[in-house]
Amino acid sequence: MHLMAKEMPKIGGVFVQMEDEIASISATIGASMAGKISMTATSGPGFSLMQENIGYAIMAEIPVVIVNVMRVGPSTGIPTAPSQGDVMQAKYGSHGDYPIIVLCPSDVVDSYLLTAKAFYLAEKYRTSVIVLSDEIVGHMREGVDLPEVEEVKKNMPVIGKGKKIHYTGLANEKGFAIYEPEKYEKLIKRLYDKIENAKDVVSYKVENPDAKTIIFAYGSPYRTAKAVLKLAKNVGVFKAETLFPFPEKALRKVAKNAERIIVPEMNVGKIVKEVERVVGDSCEVVSVTKLAQLIDPYTILRVIENG
Repeated sequence: MHLMAKEMPKIGGVFVQMEDEIASISATIGASMAGKISMTATSGPGFSLMQENIGYAIMAEIPVVIVNVMRVGPSTGIPTAPSQGDVMQAKYGSHGDYPIIVLCPSDVVDSYLLTAKAFYLAEKYRTSVIVLSDEIVGHMREGVDLPEVEEVKKNMPVIGKGKKIHYTGLANEKGFAIYEPEKYEKLIKRLYDKIENAKDVVSYKVENPDAKTIIFAYGSPYRTAKAVLKLAKNVGVFKAETLFPFPEKALRKVAKNAERIIVPEMNVGKIVKEVERVVGDSCEVVSVTKLAQLIDPYTILRVIENG
């Protein structure tokens, strides 16, 4: 936060520290409506406070980027310990039916590239995009080479310029109340279709896709999974850079050749349920979990060796 406050003005940006996370997401939405590319950042409890306005931004089709660096909860929990406990909140945290894009960085380069992609997708599809990091990635330090990224351009009308715009969270593209289920259903389906049918939203990487054991990883456990490749034979890694929409087609293809998929998570086992849903009876799915601490390579290695 201190670095952003120092560096943003140097490139013509504006940094504002609001009084709480409700105000932060509100200011981010307001800045976007006023024609600026905008983002905000928080961790667990603050992310909870933002949920109502995340839903509003999606319904009103206002592009915003929200960074959530996950840490242990619920409530105050262990404020500085790592966690991936917010993964389902990222998808279902607001009320009602709505689509969401959730990107998961696993290292410093990912944090740079996926944040840039988040801005691109938010503006292109006029929606909320969540960059779901975790405490280990948030505190990671490493030398990197950062490539150039495409400049992001605004893709929505600006309040106060051109035609008058009526912005509300009501289920009507004109911003006024309707009481017709058919029109509401048409609107919600359009919001879903523009995300789920997009060709440039879902990204992933697969190493050794023909291996009998595949480790499905997102966030910092991907670094652990990469280390396992050096310790075990006939092991592959499926790295989910986009967590939602879930990379179903790619995972289903990998699962056809696998005997088992191991899912390491720093929670009680949440995304493993999505993996089980997608994989079905194609192969065995094994959950490996740890709470409030890093999953080390040897924990996964023992699961592989014990069958």
